[in-house]
Amino acid sequence: MTIDIAREFLGWCSIINLGLLLWWVLFFIFAHDFMFRLHRKWFHLSVENFDTIHYAGMAFFKITIFIFNIVPYLVLLIIVN
Repeated sequence: MTIDIAREFLGWCSIINLGLLLWWVLFFIFAHDFMFRLHRKWFHLSVENFDTIHYAGMAFFKITIFIFNIVPYLVLLIIVN
C-alpha cells in the first residue's frame, strides 16, 4: 500500500465516520422521543440516563474519529508535502 492510497483511505474513512456522527446527532435532536421510547423498552432508562449515554457515546465516537482517522490523515499529508 502506498502513502497516497493510505491517505485517500483515511480521508474517505473520515468523511464517512463524520457523516455517521452527523446522522446520529441529527437523529438524536429531531427524533429524540422516538429513540427514547425505543430504548426505554429494552433498557428501562430514564431520560437523563438516555441523554447522558448518547452524549458520551457521541463524544467518544468524535474523539476516536479524530485520533484514528483525521490525525493520521494530516500526518500523511504533512509527510508527503
